[in-house]
Order: sequence, then C-alpha cells, then structure tokens
Amino acid sequence: MSATLVLTADAIHERLASRLAPTALKVIDESAAHAGHSGANGTGFGTHFRVRIATPLFAGKARVAQHRLVYDALRDFIDQGVHALAIETS
Repeated sequence: MSATLVLTADAIHERLASRLAPTALKVIDESAAHAGHSGANGTGFGTHFRVRIATPLFAGKARVAQHRLVYDALRDFIDQGVHALAIETS
C-alpha cells in the first residue's frame, strides 16, 4: 500500500476494477457539489464520490454486504480523505 493515494475518480475506478471484477462500473466525483459542507477540502474534488457498480461478487448478498465489499476495497482511500461514498449496486 502506498503512503499517499491520489483521491480521484480514476484511481477509485482502477481499484474497484482490480478488486471486484465488475461487469459495469462508473465512478463520479461529486465533490464540487458539496463545497462548504462537512468533509469538503476546499479544492472541489477528492472528497465525495458516487459509485455505480455491478459484479458477480454481489450475487446472493444483501445490499449491506455488497456495500461492505466496496468499502473494504476502498478502505485506504477513505482513511486518506474520501469523506462520502454513495454506492449504487446492481
């Protein structure tokens, strides 16, 4: 694990693609829409993300278990400054 991660939609996309083998994946940085809110870093990026993901790993799992897989894959991103993660699974 690197000491510092770049908190971008591309970096999150790459991580989820490598860890969860999704059949569909979209990561959107919504940080600019949260300027001035809790967790915003003043740059307009890197703090608030939306993930839309489908993967065979979700089969038979409850929504909370699906979300846990995503959170576990992104734990070090969260530890380094991702404040909010909206997850949409299918």
